[in-house]
Amino acid sequence: MRHVRGAVSEKVYCKMARRIILLLCAALSGSLAGCAGQETAMQEGTGIYFDTVVSFQIAGDESGELLEGCLDLCGEMERIFSRTNAESELYAVNHREGNTVELSEDLAAVVELGIRFYSLTDGKLDITVAPLCQLWDFSGGREEPPSQEEIDAALEKVDGSSIRLEGRTLYFDREDTELDLGALAKGYISDKLKEYLEENGAEHALINLGGNVMTLGTQPDGDPWRVGIQEPFAERGTLSRVVQVEDQAVISAGTYERYFQWEGKLYHHILDPDTGYPADTGLSQVTILCDRGILGDALSTSVLLLGEERGARLLEMFPEASRIV
Repeated sequence: MRHVRGAVSEKVYCKMARRIILLLCAALSGSLAGCAGQETAMQEGTGIYFDTVVSFQIAGDESGELLEGCLDLCGEMERIFSRTNAESELYAVNHREGNTVELSEDLAAVVELGIRFYSLTDGKLDITVAPLCQLWDFSGGREEPPSQEEIDAALEKVDGSSIRLEGRTLYFDREDTELDLGALAKGYISDKLKEYLEENGAEHALINLGGNVMTLGTQPDGDPWRVGIQEPFAERGTLSRVVQVEDQAVISAGTYERYFQWEGKLYHHILDPDTGYPADTGLSQVTILCDRGILGDALSTSVLLLGEERGARLLEMFPEASRIV
């Protein structure tokens, strides 16, 4: 198995490994059991991209080359969608001069869906939430909530109605608007990775982007892939259920992935753009099964932000997707 580390310290890598590798093992528990005794070569590899651990399992004689291609593609996608990488396209958009920016095809596709879901969710899924994400900084190890004054100041900059996309030209009404695509990008990237594998002849593969799982075909022996769903707030590897899927994505959003506790209260990373605080809808996890990873990403986060009743009405608009938990 190839292990790749990006620009991340040993301390951060170890922390991520403890927090995420166990999730990957849980999510893939039993996924290769049906392959025992098969002669089909299965290449496995991991890397660190998108501030998480990614994992691949690809069957076939050329699977080693395809694995390298997948890791390279992850690097390319990171240079588009990373909000914090000063060399990324999104970073350039957020630090633009002027009120219009020409986007790449990939970035435009994700921004377009973000704008659509802003409307569908009455503003709950808002890709202009970057100022709040920067303030709460769950990736940076924050251990207490920001002040109300800080939250109010960040909220002033969050306004999904202030952007519009025409073709690949993005228009900004405000100079201080910044985008965060964390609720959509990994799903889109999983779609791109699957497309790459299909175009290069792969028939059996499993892609795991930090818990966002995409499957290509079945296991080599014809059995479905088995994907485990982590039990929220339980010890890593404790599964709430295992689902069998073929050629589909299993995408989860959960309040248990990145959080801290302060004075007896839990603060998680899925932020409500109306209040500036972590969403409080009574849901701790939403898992979506569908053909497209980006749709699963958008729906899982949207339903968690909307809550049970409003989330169910949103799902009715997408018969090609179903909620598992």
